[in-house]
Amino acid sequence: MEAGGKQGKKSPFAPVSRKADWPGQALNVDLLFVPASHLADVKLPAVSGSSGHLVVERLKESGQEPDYPGKVFADPDLEYAEAVQAFIQASQPLSGPRRTTGVVENQSQRAEIQQLRREEAELCAERHRLRQHRKLEDTAWKATWQQYREKPADRASAQPKLRARWGSRKQQAELRRGLREQRQQQLAVRQQEDEQWRFARQNLRERLTLLPIVTAWIAVLVVTDNCTRQCLGLPLFVAGSHVTSEMVVAALRVLLPANLQFLISDRGVHFTAQAFQQLAVETNFIHVVIARHRPQSNGIAERFVRTIKEWLADKVWSSDQELLELLRLLLLEYNDRPHQGLPSPGLSPNEFAKRLWLM
Repeated sequence: MEAGGKQGKKSPFAPVSRKADWPGQALNVDLLFVPASHLADVKLPAVSGSSGHLVVERLKESGQEPDYPGKVFADPDLEYAEAVQAFIQASQPLSGPRRTTGVVENQSQRAEIQQLRREEAELCAERHRLRQHRKLEDTAWKATWQQYREKPADRASAQPKLRARWGSRKQQAELRRGLREQRQQQLAVRQQEDEQWRFARQNLRERLTLLPIVTAWIAVLVVTDNCTRQCLGLPLFVAGSHVTSEMVVAALRVLLPANLQFLISDRGVHFTAQAFQQLAVETNFIHVVIARHRPQSNGIAERFVRTIKEWLADKVWSSDQELLELLRLLLLEYNDRPHQGLPSPGLSPNEFAKRLWLM
């Protein structure tokens, strides 16, 4: 109810945003999956690899905004480190019983493609059966037509028999004309059936074309500073959807700042494996995992993933080396351009980081 007793629309949800107190205190990481080759006029598919295999992104939640652990950041009296600790306490553990959710997932791209392939196979099988049936019809028609066909060499000997069996020459001509008309009608029906089959096959191929049918993928690790929004690196993995936690850990060892306290990620298998937990112990940082189905809790990394995809949308590459060069250019451009998410929107992440270090 609005003020004055009038019922109105639900007020939009205003998410709470907090950033780290200094550069290197917290990092946001995520994995991005892109095709191994790309054309400028082809849309980049929206995929997720958090489960260990590529799936379509989750449906957006609807209805009233439920309670979630990230609300602890709304308390202005909490220091950033205290708020993160409170968030960890309120979040679900990596192991043990979990609360069930009502989030529904879309059918995976692979399952949808397989369904279209099955439909295409059934269409081809039906076409094969129709052709076999047509061969039988053609054989029967040729045998019947041969009986009515009058050969000049056999007229004298066959004339009595033909008149005895089929009647006069006029009747024979009418029968042959009827057979021709019947054959023409049959061919016309076949032509319509062929057009319908081609239309159905073309429709299936167009539906397959609209799907992101990709056989080779490249994974990109996004590492973003929570305070300055600087991207510390974009390691590339040609293993694609088969990237392992060990690969991610090896790339992070080179990029992690010395004063790191918190590393924020989703609950993907690449970030919850034993190798990643061992990295947290060895490097002495706290691994903060976001709540399930709450990607906005890792919004800095998620938004940067969106920025990368928007930047790559009209780019062309055919190999991992070409993509690596594009990512290098993106990294330079992103860190040196003004960022609206910073307290001083006119500053770039690099400039903002320099000012903080000078303070």
